Amino acid sequence: MSLFVNERAEHLKFRYAVYLVISFILLLWIIKAIEIASGVSFSSLGVLPRTLKGTIGIFTGPLIHGDMIHLLSNTLPILLLGIMLFYFYHRIAIEIFIWIYLVTGFWTWLMARDAYHIGASGIVYGMASFLFFSGIFRKSRQLMTISAIIIFLYGGMIYGIFPQAVEAEVSWESHLMGGIAGFFLAFLFRRVKIDHDTESIEEHSDEEDPGTSIHHTGNFDNTKITYTYKPADKCD
Repeated sequence: MSLFVNERAEHLKFRYAVYLVISFILLLWIIKAIEIASGVSFSSLGVLPRTLKGTIGIFTGPLIHGDMIHLLSNTLPILLLGIMLFYFYHRIAIEIFIWIYLVTGFWTWLMARDAYHIGASGIVYGMASFLFFSGIFRKSRQLMTISAIIIFLYGGMIYGIFPQAVEAEVSWESHLMGGIAGFFLAFLFRRVKIDHDTESIEEHSDEEDPGTSIHHTGNFDNTKITYTYKPADKCD
């Protein structure tokens, strides 16, 4: 029975992760489609550092992209990194994503050069940085495997935080701010449980008397699952 519950929970977690990430990507493409259809550039909604007008870009800047190539270059990393974030860090993923989004935008507004900064690449760097450092800080074998995957797939992203390594119109500042934000969030959340009830179930079951029944009720995507498990008696 417990195997069924675990499989059901993993399936719901993955579906939840995919739906959320695809919804965000769809929003980016809808905004670009509106921009193209209207013939109006939304670049003025980007982050314009140290100006009152530019503060709106903290919220809108990551949603705006210069052209289709710019949007395409961010779509796949958001899809892969986003699914990993929302699947492996199910409990705290939304909070982490919002913090990366806002902190990256605010730090870019505070410290970047005087130009409009647009695009979701700062969020991409933030998620990659969080996934990499969180696995290291938590010292979890599974999460450290994710860290290794990040290095394998996106290790070359490190060059994007240096102005000498990117084109002049690329916002290396948002890359850098996103990477730093991801690092700090990985450290600050290193002791926070990342899944719903799986860890507490394991801890609770270790403490139970081996001859007693264990009752557990868990909620997964508004689906309540209740099961009872009685460990086998020990043999002398």
